[in-house]
Amino acid sequence: MTSYATTSAKAEMSELRRLRNLLPPELQSWVSVEGTTEVNPPLITTEEVGRDQVEVLIDLVKWDQLAIDQRNLLFWHEVARIQNDTIPKDGWEMAALAIGLGGAVGELWVQDGLLLLLALGLCGVSGYRLYVKNNGQKQLQEAIEADEKAIALATRFNYTLPNAYKSLGSALKTLIEQSPSKRQRAKYESRLQALKRSANKAKARTKASQQEVVYGD
Repeated sequence: MTSYATTSAKAEMSELRRLRNLLPPELQSWVSVEGTTEVNPPLITTEEVGRDQVEVLIDLVKWDQLAIDQRNLLFWHEVARIQNDTIPKDGWEMAALAIGLGGAVGELWVQDGLLLLLALGLCGVSGYRLYVKNNGQKQLQEAIEADEKAIALATRFNYTLPNAYKSLGSALKTLIEQSPSKRQRAKYESRLQALKRSANKAKARTKASQQEVVYGD
């Protein structure tokens, strides 16, 4: 008799294979899709695991609670982030900031003005880079752009434009309802509002195009 654990493992492997097939062909050789083993992980996230390798990590327990169309659009959102080159990268900024601060303190002790200026300069550059990387508005704009590209990806996989918007909107509504973090909910709500505006514009363009065809005839 097949155990529940075996059945569950097979279902998870099947879902991971399904998602790998949703990768555009140009990404399949260097993007992998895996279930995460972290404690209390995000639903889905993307990380660099090497210079030329990226990994999409999924909490399969939470993932299984979503409808297929919701999963697809959230997955394509991550794919779009990869294509837009906006996934977090292991940077040098924190190490440089620590070195700069340590150097500044040391040079204050030995009173070497030139080295103190160099250490403060390193602190300034690394601190600014960290600020830019962690800027909330910039991250939100990148997420909105990835949502737009996820819609386009969905149409490559035979979704109609209205169904693509509907599926991603439904997914964002579910994430808003399930998120315990007020800050995270606010980000999802901003993305949902931007998606609604985009859907209305797309609907208006389609309507105008249809009218042109009618009047052209």
